[in-house]
Amino acid sequence: MKLELHCHVGRAMHIFKGRWTFPIIKTLMDGTFRFKELERALHGINTRMLVKELKELEAEGIINRQAYATVPPTVEYSLTDKGKAMEPIIAEIEKWGVKYLQ
Repeated sequence: MKLELHCHVGRAMHIFKGRWTFPIIKTLMDGTFRFKELERALHGINTRMLVKELKELEAEGIINRQAYATVPPTVEYSLTDKGKAMEPIIAEIEKWGVKYLQ
């Protein structure tokens, strides 16, 4: 079965296609993070990939990016309401992983 972008499942999977999408959202469920804090929390991600994933999630309205005019520049990331709505989905995926991926 081909998931087309006009199908709700296909559109959702298009947004959440990246390997790091769910770990980023799960991490941001703990609150607001600065870029380097987020990078340290996500073991194994490189800077380039984190920047790419954050831009995509921001474009989809999943995360907020707040930049402050400081020296050096400060940028903070947090979940939007749309992103926070992913919490029960990620919790269920985590339960499934605990049960079946031992």
